[in-house]
Parts: sequence; C-alpha cells; structure tokens
Amino acid sequence: MSNILIIKHGSLGDIAQASGAIQDICENHENDDVYLLTTKPYFDLFKKNPFLKGVILDKRLPRYNLIYLYFLMRELKKYSFSKVYDLQNSSRTAFYKRILSPKASKEIWSSTETTLPEGTTKQDFDKDSVLSRFDYQLKSSGIDTNHTMKPDFSWSTVDISEIKKNYELDKYIILFPFCSPHLTSKKWPYYNDLISIINQKFENKFKVVTAPGPDEIEDAKNINALCVLDNGKALNISQLSGLIKDSLFVVANDTGPAHMTAHLGSKGIALFGSHTTPFKVSIERENFKAIQAPDLSKLSAEKVFERMSQIFKF
Repeated sequence: MSNILIIKHGSLGDIAQASGAIQDICENHENDDVYLLTTKPYFDLFKKNPFLKGVILDKRLPRYNLIYLYFLMRELKKYSFSKVYDLQNSSRTAFYKRILSPKASKEIWSSTETTLPEGTTKQDFDKDSVLSRFDYQLKSSGIDTNHTMKPDFSWSTVDISEIKKNYELDKYIILFPFCSPHLTSKKWPYYNDLISIINQKFENKFKVVTAPGPDEIEDAKNINALCVLDNGKALNISQLSGLIKDSLFVVANDTGPAHMTAHLGSKGIALFGSHTTPFKVSIERENFKAIQAPDLSKLSAEKVFERMSQIFKF
C-alpha cells in the first residue's frame, strides 16, 4: 500500500468539475491511501468525499513566507507519496514540484507540464475544455477514466429538510444573480424581470429563491426572491448542494453554483457573456445548458425564460 496525493485548490466551480477525476484516481488506486491537498474553503467539504483517505490543508500563504513553506513541505514529505496528481496545474503547484520532486516524470508527478502532448504548447493545450484536459492528463498517467468526463458532485450534499421546512420550500426555482465584484462582465442584469415573468406565467405556483454567499447577503435584498439562509448566515457548500439538488430549476451567472448545478445533475441554465465559452469550462450537461451573449445587457428576460421552457416542461 502506498500514499497518493491529489492537489486541487479551488475555486468552487473547479472543485465540482474535478469530482470525476478525483473519483477515477481513487478507484485506480483502490489498494492505496489517497489524500487531497486543498485550501481552507474546501477543507471540511472534502472530508465528506467517500473516496479520500484524508485531506491536507494548504493555507496558500505567499511563497516568500519561507517558514510556512518549510513546514508545508515537511508535512507532505512525511507521507512519502509515491505519486502526485496535480489537478490544479498552476504556477504555485509547479513550484511545489520543483521543491518536492524536480526531476519527476509523469510516472511520479502527473500534471499538464509532465503530460503535455508532444509538439503542443501549454497555451494551446489550455484552449481545450477543462474536462478534456483532465481526461488527457489522467489517461497519459495510466488512469482509466470512467468518471472524469461526467463528474458527480452529489457526494457534497447534506440533508436540508429543516431549512426547507423553515422556508416552506416544496417546488422552487433558484436564481444565482451574483458574481465576484471584479468580474462584473459575468453579471446578467435582468433577474427581477425574469422573476416577474416566472410568477406571471406560473401564477406563483413555484417559489423563486436565491441563496447568497456570505458577501452577497446585502445584494440579495435587491432581488425579488426569497433569500434562503441558515439562521441568518449563508448556507455552507454542502447545504447549498442540497438546496440545488432538490430544486426544480436553476438560473445562474457563470459562477460556482452554476457548475455545482451542472455536476449535481440538476436542471438549469448558465448565462455567459464574452469572458469565456461554455465549451471551455465544460459546463453543459444533459440537464444543464448555457446561453451565451456577446453583451449580457442585451440578453432579455423573455429570451432566458424561453430557454428555460425548452429545457424543462414545468
């Protein structure tokens, strides 16, 4: 039995996307102990993952913090990992490789760098979809990929029956109208118009709700939807997964909850501007689709509702 390390730092959407790759790695190492190195927002979440032996915290302090770096590297070396799967593929994790295993080939350290197709630059390779890149990396590292292209994030859910009871939620549609303050190009501006159409067309038969993150609770007051919280606080990731899993439909900007919805198998649509494409981020699934518009301010609420109706017959 050997110890195996997977590295995946985040963000939330990336975590949902990587679920299939993590499952494949663990199933291919069923006689080994597989650990995951991740950051604080996802440390407790990954403790719920049934395939992992354990989770190791990386605080991701600045690299010039030599004391922290020393203790993190010492912690990792204690496990004597026989193989590392770098699913983050960042400059930071490439830096870790240079410290831990500078001359390692893909047989020891699996990453974009070590598995890059001959004659292909990383810049060109990164133009492919996220899941296709994971699939190529793992297959090049000897992993049978049965789940990589179809991630299942359902392991992240918890029972939210008390929250649903508190808000009297039965049949409900979730909206995620938020985005990071520095990524306003991802934000569609017509959620309240969409809510009006939903309420009118369905005669208030379905509740329309939103579930803001900790920094979005104040912004949620501007949305004409029921704001779902847990005792005044934002739902944690597992509670949010449960809320999404039990919903009728989700409409979201291109943010973490959209990717969670896609890989929970729930029905919904994500709204994309010109910042990237649905193909590149591997978000479209059987039940989850995307609308892309060069300018989100020109995408009407009527058009979004029409697409909703095509995906799910209410």
